[in-house]
Amino acid sequence: MEQWYETLFENYARGYDSESYVQGTIGEVDFIEEELGFDKSKTILDIGCGTGRHAIELARRGYKVTGVDLSKSQLERAKEKAKDAKLEVKFIQKDARELEYDDLFGAVIMICEGAFALMETDEMNFKILHNAAKALKKNGKFIFTTLNALFALYHAEEKPQDPSQNELPLDNNRFDLMTFRKTSVLKITDDSGKEKEMICNERYYCPSEIAWYLKSLNLKDIGIYGCKLGAFCRKDKLSKNDFEMLVVAKK
Repeated sequence: MEQWYETLFENYARGYDSESYVQGTIGEVDFIEEELGFDKSKTILDIGCGTGRHAIELARRGYKVTGVDLSKSQLERAKEKAKDAKLEVKFIQKDARELEYDDLFGAVIMICEGAFALMETDEMNFKILHNAAKALKKNGKFIFTTLNALFALYHAEEKPQDPSQNELPLDNNRFDLMTFRKTSVLKITDDSGKEKEMICNERYYCPSEIAWYLKSLNLKDIGIYGCKLGAFCRKDKLSKNDFEMLVVAKK
């Protein structure tokens, strides 16, 4: 059975590139570079690279980057953009739950819900974190963003519409208090002009959950921060108004 995120990205590359939430690439890559100490020798794995916006910008700045994504159409667009820019980036179609890299990269990035938080179960999401950590060399950096449960809890109404259900309405959708998963209806027009409607289901995480997951994977120096589009910064304290959280850890 095809999952909602597969349906979403099967022919939605140019449309994706025009979305407002993908316009912060330059500032986000500035932060990534700073975290890497501007060391161009570091190889980078971009998990859930999509149309390659971070991978291509990092390659433009002199880094060797491998981008992996589940979507064929997103990767085709990424390859097209890299070719137009005369940049070499290795793009691979691969499920992030099935990565087999071992101590290979100086950094792993996973930005804007790149695979993580989209999966159907907590076990699947954790597998992605596991594979990312395993791919890192010793002292390598893991930089990613994910959905912030503090935002979902704060912005939901105080009382469930149906007292018999452990759910709160959130932006006219449903947020499940037992699983911290939000179910919503998403409508898009794909690159061929076809209108699509799909039911999305995403996992929101508490900072303490993320910290525990990373510690269990033997990562250290874990920092969790607020996440502003195009303006990642360690000085940005995470709050209930941050839709996403920015996470940085070291192997």
